[in-house]
Amino acid sequence: MKVVILAGGLGSRIAEESDHKPKPMVEIGGRPLLWHIMKMYSRHGISDFIICLGYKGYVIKEFFFNYYRHTADMEINLATGNYQILNSQSENWTVKLIDTGANTMTGGRLKRVARYLDGDTFCMTYGDGLSDIDIGKELGFHRRHGKQATIAAVQPPGRFGVLNLGRHGEVNSFEEKPDNEIGWINGGFFVLEPAVIDYIDGDSTSWELAPLKNLARDGQLAAFQHSGFWQPCDTLRDKRQLESLWDSGRAPWTSWIRQ
Repeated sequence: MKVVILAGGLGSRIAEESDHKPKPMVEIGGRPLLWHIMKMYSRHGISDFIICLGYKGYVIKEFFFNYYRHTADMEINLATGNYQILNSQSENWTVKLIDTGANTMTGGRLKRVARYLDGDTFCMTYGDGLSDIDIGKELGFHRRHGKQATIAAVQPPGRFGVLNLGRHGEVNSFEEKPDNEIGWINGGFFVLEPAVIDYIDGDSTSWELAPLKNLARDGQLAAFQHSGFWQPCDTLRDKRQLESLWDSGRAPWTSWIRQ
């Protein structure tokens, strides 16, 4: 099974980082968000990746092109330039790096890589969100319901205190940062059938607009409800929170460490 990762957006809300690199290359614990997401999927036995490049895509290409050497112990003869790999810790992944255009929207990026999907069920997600979602359970859910698309429904961590107001402005109750503050939202981590490509017109199509709306209209979209950890890295505040979790040694998305 293949995983499509959308990694071409501008990431303007975290400009402190994305001015110099694509948002999926923002580092948590010294490794890019993209690497963390790929580790999540490979933990569930999925290691064939298609990465949709756009903004500063060359940064992602250079990371993977040099990954084997950067993760290896080496012996180098400085006089000749010859080198020998002594030990490599590189993952057994296959990675396709596809330029899907600087200004292409999310649906358009998926349509551009459709020829690499081989007509099979595939996964898709965004390159900036981490979770402890059980991909294996989501795949089982997708196969059972038989629809064309499964979306991970998540409840984002609360950021604001919620007031329950009475008719005359009195506060009947107050809850500080409830996790169900805005209900269930699109958390990415899709499981899709090839037929969903037909819902995408072209480069200007946002996956989150007409395709998802029309899949729902046609009764072809189901939600896998994930009530565990989920967090995007949209802002510098988000990055710091994820870094703090990593540094604590209790980052919820790092299930591969606990194998």
